[in-house]
Amino acid sequence: MADAELVVKVSPRPVPDTVSRLEAMLAAKGLKQFAVIDHSGEAHAAGLELRDTKVVIFGSPVAGTPVMQAVPLAALDLPLKVLVYADGDVTKVVYTAPAALAARHGLSAELEQRLAGIDALTDELVAP
Repeated sequence: MADAELVVKVSPRPVPDTVSRLEAMLAAKGLKQFAVIDHSGEAHAAGLELRDTKVVIFGSPVAGTPVMQAVPLAALDLPLKVLVYADGDVTKVVYTAPAALAARHGLSAELEQRLAGIDALTDELVAP
């Protein structure tokens, strides 16, 4: 995946606090949280080491359904996903850029806008 396809932001909080904040924000905004994948927790359970790494999967049927109606294969990228991981002493928040998803699936500008809320959401997430 090209770097232009990913958006990387730095959180001022550790991974657990960033994930908790994101979960609270999703609930407050009425977005559906589908899952939190605790990659590092599963690695540790298997006796392996992995930096603190979690993926939060969330979305809105109102926003995502028209995208999947237009392009069924977009369901491979929906619901949206945010990776939160420890990069040394820095917590990074990473997701696929809405423009990259739109290009990948040939979405119209109107459909791309339905995915663009992730930018403002993650800006709020990483705000001090």
